[in-house]
Order: sequence, then C-alpha cells, then structure tokens
Amino acid sequence: MSAENEIDVVVEDERWEEAVADLGAAVRRAVEAALAQLPPGGPVEVSVVLTDDGAVRELNHAWRGQDKPTNVLSFPASHPHGGDLRPLGDVVLAYDTMLRESAEQSKPLGHHLAHLVVHGTLHLLGQDHETGDAEAEAMEALEVAALRRLGVPDPYGEAAE
Repeated sequence: MSAENEIDVVVEDERWEEAVADLGAAVRRAVEAALAQLPPGGPVEVSVVLTDDGAVRELNHAWRGQDKPTNVLSFPASHPHGGDLRPLGDVVLAYDTMLRESAEQSKPLGHHLAHLVVHGTLHLLGQDHETGDAEAEAMEALEVAALRRLGVPDPYGEAAE
C-alpha cells in the first residue's frame, strides 16, 4: 500500500465490521489496486463510506433522481483544495444491498466489497460503463486486473451469475 495516498474509511453501519475481516485494510487494498490500474499522477485522497441502504437511497435520490438504494455510488471531487493530496472523491457502499447481492451471486462479501470498491474508485478516475459497450468492456478489464492483484476471482467470468 502506498504511503502517499490518503484513504479514509468511514464505517457508518457497524454490521460491516462484523461481516468483513480487517475491514479498513481490505478497503484500502482495493482502492490501491484500482489506483494501480490508472495511476493518478501523484498522491490522492479517497474517502470510502460504508453505510446502509437507507443512506444510499437518500444519496441516490438526491444526486441521481433514483428513489432506491444501489450497491455503490461514486462522487468525484469537483474542487481541488490546494494541499499536497489531490482529492479524487467519495465512494459510498450500501451494506444491505451488497449482502443480498453477494448471497444471490454465491460470492463472499469480502470479494464483492473489493469488486465494488474497485468499481467505485475507477469511476473517480473517470471510467464509465454507461457510455457504450467499448467503455464498459474497458472498465471491466481494469476491474478484473485490479481484483487479480487482490486474489479475487473475475466477477464477470463464467462462474459469475
């Protein structure tokens, strides 16, 4: 893990602590794995908020006009603050949705968490999967490469549902 980047992990829902071993380190490793795929050109600051469906639903409604929870939201930073670190933004994850998805997909919650932290961080780095098939495939390839660094199986492989 790079000592240059600042990765803040905020746990708003304590169920995360019980569900994923060494939670803070796992999240930081996932952010660093994503950053390694598209090096940001200097030290950055990223915040990861681990919360519940209610909080994510409110954010999703306020920022995207969708009145429902989702697994992960990314909020790129819009204004540099002039310090040594360049703020990339925030990644927010919903415990209830992620727990349900990991069960439906027969994946350990820690693997699903790593995938969605990588996914959210790549969004902070400017990646987008909703602008076309080529962009979606490129983002998936970056995700798979980052997850490989973490020992997490390809979430898009044949075994993935």
